[in-house]
Amino acid sequence: TMTSLSSSSTATDPPCPIAPLHNLPIPPPSHFAHLYKPNSSGQTVILGIEGSANKCGVGVLCYNPTTQTYQTLSNPRKTYVSPAGCGFLPKETAWHHQAHVVALIRAALSEAFPNETHPHKTHLSAIAFTLGPGMGGPLRSCAMAARTLSLLWKVPLIAVNHCIAHIEMGRVATSASDPVVLYVSGGNTQVIAYSDGRYRIFGETIDIAVGNCLDRFARVVGLSNDPSPGYNIELEARKHCDEKPLKFVELPYVVKGMDVSFSGLLTFIEDLTKKKEFVKNGDEKQGEEQFTTADLCYSLQETIFAMLVEITERTMAHCGQNSVLIVGGVGCNKRLQHMMADMVADRGGTLCAMDHRYCIDNGAMIAQAGMFGLQFGSESMLVKMEETQCTQRFRTDQVEVVWRPKTRGKHA
Repeated sequence: TMTSLSSSSTATDPPCPIAPLHNLPIPPPSHFAHLYKPNSSGQTVILGIEGSANKCGVGVLCYNPTTQTYQTLSNPRKTYVSPAGCGFLPKETAWHHQAHVVALIRAALSEAFPNETHPHKTHLSAIAFTLGPGMGGPLRSCAMAARTLSLLWKVPLIAVNHCIAHIEMGRVATSASDPVVLYVSGGNTQVIAYSDGRYRIFGETIDIAVGNCLDRFARVVGLSNDPSPGYNIELEARKHCDEKPLKFVELPYVVKGMDVSFSGLLTFIEDLTKKKEFVKNGDEKQGEEQFTTADLCYSLQETIFAMLVEITERTMAHCGQNSVLIVGGVGCNKRLQHMMADMVADRGGTLCAMDHRYCIDNGAMIAQAGMFGLQFGSESMLVKMEETQCTQRFRTDQVEVVWRPKTRGKHA
């Protein structure tokens, strides 16, 4: 099944100031006149296209030099939702993106510039797209759209690392200058901190991502993929309350130094669903030794989120940082946010968290990272047409972050 485009506004947030980010000063566009041109108002506008997994999103982002702010003008997206019990496969997901990317581009431009018939002729400075990491078929489908528009509209292409886009969108949206970043999604689990021109990975999963663990367990117990399997696990876990607490089932807790592992935990909890003590619904529960789907969802969340909080706290201590930014699709989870907020508060720090608009894959985050790359003339991001082959493996620390000062952190 495929979700439908919403007619309501997809971008309602006010402009975000750049001063709190403590980035390097933005060079005047004349420094890079050979790369891009602002529009007649002096503003730089970028169209971002994201399609690394089951979300296809297009965002339009504007930089206003007068107010020194970034503003998302539009950010529509569509999600490929597979049937319950099934994951999304690259071929079907690619077909979904191919079917909807053009309509999304039209919707994004018409929302950003409602009274203009050809806004690309007068406003756009560049097109940003996801180079990787992600699923090959979906990545290529959206990259093909970006290449075509770049040739048609004669504007430069900006190749964006998906992980960097999540981080920079989070920094801008929450005004976080130098946080420890917990990046948690269906394909990635990393604890990151900035040092000496790059985002360094301090800890990560050594097997599957946290979102993949949640999604696969949701399929085992038959939870719907609409709007996402992880969200439906969260709803089951929310049934836990003081009046009627859920049963906590002890699960493997696997932290190895700064890294985490979820595959053994997933196998263990999948095996629990095959035991005679497992009953799907609470109404069927008759004895204390029995446990339900809600019990297991609650236990799974508490265990894996505690693992993530532990390695994030260790990174904070090592780096001497007092703020945490959570990005990625799993970052929407309210229980993860509450657990992280408790830990950060104990350390006298601050938590920077977002909702589904920017945590979940979207086009605006690609435009935001692309904007930084364009404004600072990033040689690795401003690519020629023959350098736009997508890659499924693209590490966060492979990208030189030219828009931030190259000062060494306390942990360098």
